[in-house]
Amino acid sequence: MMARWRLPCRSRPDWCCSSGHRPPGRAPSPGNWSRRARLPAEAVVSSDAIAEELFGPGVDRGTVDEQVFEERDRRVAERLDEGRTVLIDATNVLPRGRERLLAMARKFGVPVTALRFAPHEPVLLLQSRERAKRVPDAEISAYATLLRDTADTRHLLAEGISTVHEVPGRAQGMGAAEAARRFRFEGG
Repeated sequence: MMARWRLPCRSRPDWCCSSGHRPPGRAPSPGNWSRRARLPAEAVVSSDAIAEELFGPGVDRGTVDEQVFEERDRRVAERLDEGRTVLIDATNVLPRGRERLLAMARKFGVPVTALRFAPHEPVLLLQSRERAKRVPDAEISAYATLLRDTADTRHLLAEGISTVHEVPGRAQGMGAAEAARRFRFEGG
């Protein structure tokens, strides 16, 4: 049996960012994660959900990402300023994407806990093939390489993330619902 992880709220809350947990275009439901991990739904800030909320489904993210990230940052800062936990649901494979969030954590003086979803390339390819909106195999392979080369635990810790939790998945015989139930967030 795998351990359950508690992500505690210290004198100021942790905020969590998820790293490398899905191929491009894969959008798990933040509500499902928050419900299963016993975290209020409003504590989950999702770039994909913000893009859909502001611009509708199917928006070309390349044209609106800056506005989406500004709104994401505003929501994260609001929660941290109120002393509440926040879970940022974003891929965060590249260091430059994580740096913006790490700078915000430093500004508020809060530690960052990363939930690292690191499925192997064959699992990513299978997940893409199971979806209605498929991502090209070449894009999945490039993503898997970036994940391996820039978002492993060693890199995340060196960048300033306080704690990294590896989240089990299909390769370990575990579905998303079961994996989410293994986490309990405090300080919501």
